[in-house]
Amino acid sequence: MMERVVNKAKNHKEAEQWDVYQQIRMTPKQRQEIVKELKKRFFGENPRDVRSVKK
Repeated sequence: MMERVVNKAKNHKEAEQWDVYQQIRMTPKQRQEIVKELKKRFFGENPRDVRSVKK
């Protein structure tokens, strides 16, 4: 489980800087875990194989 972090930026530039800083701090393993979680949330637990879907 990833620790949730909240940042209140004063403007768009500060928000963008924080976003870049946060991404730089993550390890490759953390990034991969996040991608897996997002894919699971978007496509569901058992997504269909695109090669088996007929047009």
